[in-house]
Amino acid sequence: MLQRIWRDCDWTIITCTLLLVAIGVVAIGSATHINQTGLHFSTLVAKQLIFFVINVALVIAIQFLDYHKLKDWANGIYILTILMLLAVIFVGTSALGAQRWIQLGPITIQPSEFSKLLMIICMAKMLESRFNKLDTFKSLIVPVLYVGFPILLVFMQPDLGTSLVYMAIFIGMLFISGIRLRLIRIIATVGVFLMPLAWFILKDYQKKRILVFMNPDIDPFGSGYHIIQSKIAIGSGTIFGKGLFNGTQSQLNFLPENHTDFIFSVIGEELGFIGCIIVLILLFMLIYRSIKVAYTCNDRFGMLLATGIGSMLCFEVLVNAGMTMGIMPVTGIPLPFISYGVSALTTNMISIGILLNISMQRTKYIF
Repeated sequence: MLQRIWRDCDWTIITCTLLLVAIGVVAIGSATHINQTGLHFSTLVAKQLIFFVINVALVIAIQFLDYHKLKDWANGIYILTILMLLAVIFVGTSALGAQRWIQLGPITIQPSEFSKLLMIICMAKMLESRFNKLDTFKSLIVPVLYVGFPILLVFMQPDLGTSLVYMAIFIGMLFISGIRLRLIRIIATVGVFLMPLAWFILKDYQKKRILVFMNPDIDPFGSGYHIIQSKIAIGSGTIFGKGLFNGTQSQLNFLPENHTDFIFSVIGEELGFIGCIIVLILLFMLIYRSIKVAYTCNDRFGMLLATGIGSMLCFEVLVNAGMTMGIMPVTGIPLPFISYGVSALTTNMISIGILLNISMQRTKYIF
């Protein structure tokens, strides 16, 4: 088994993941760096490294399983997802104006992060039985309701960013399931006309983020502060950056949330355009490999799983990198493998484990 894993593993996925995590740990260390006279590991860096090692063990363990078993567990996984999201509403802890976390002793977890991967598994099973049958609005009722309830629970936290990730995953998996393009055009047209109505269900801070996205200068010391400081940080990095631990915006704490949501800004300031390009190339190599795995997979369930993982990574990269440069509204979506966060790192690492498993199963079937 170990020889087969070594022989059939997708080493491009493994290499990109390891490099991204390494860059992330260094960037987190720089962002949380306090002692200006010498380098040291902060508590956050140590915690990120510890959970990375734990997740590596999980990824290896996943390779000894058959991903098809996930299909048998999908109904239970769906119930678990709903229960976790409901638990956040009743016993969750609040921070930064949102109730998204559950405290388990010394560890704080964010169920909405785990639920993204869990729902990919559930949607893969649900859409497998509807493959090439999504040709009427009636055929979309069950899938929309199935995904809509978890999205509503996440939106109530409130967590608009993760809700949008759900929708991006769902759209990607619908597309690969053979939905008629005519339906997509109609839904998109209706969505454009309904967008003004969505304004009335948004929270005040969410409305302000959208207004600030269009013009950060309307609130330069409030909601627009994040975007303004982020653009200054990235722009001041120029081509080669100011060097690790030398970024003024990050080191002098002008840049808020510099180890989570705005970690890409730290990379832009300290490693410059070159550092940003390297990170984006590594991320899009992972996305490309997920598409490749989906395209060459021999069964629909595996194809849908790989598509869902690729859709999740692609949307998160576009939104996170985009918001730091001011071309996307500010949301709480982390940069995969780079941003600090135990829940996000675990979700992404398990996703990579599943992707590697699908890839190896595909190789085994071909040869």
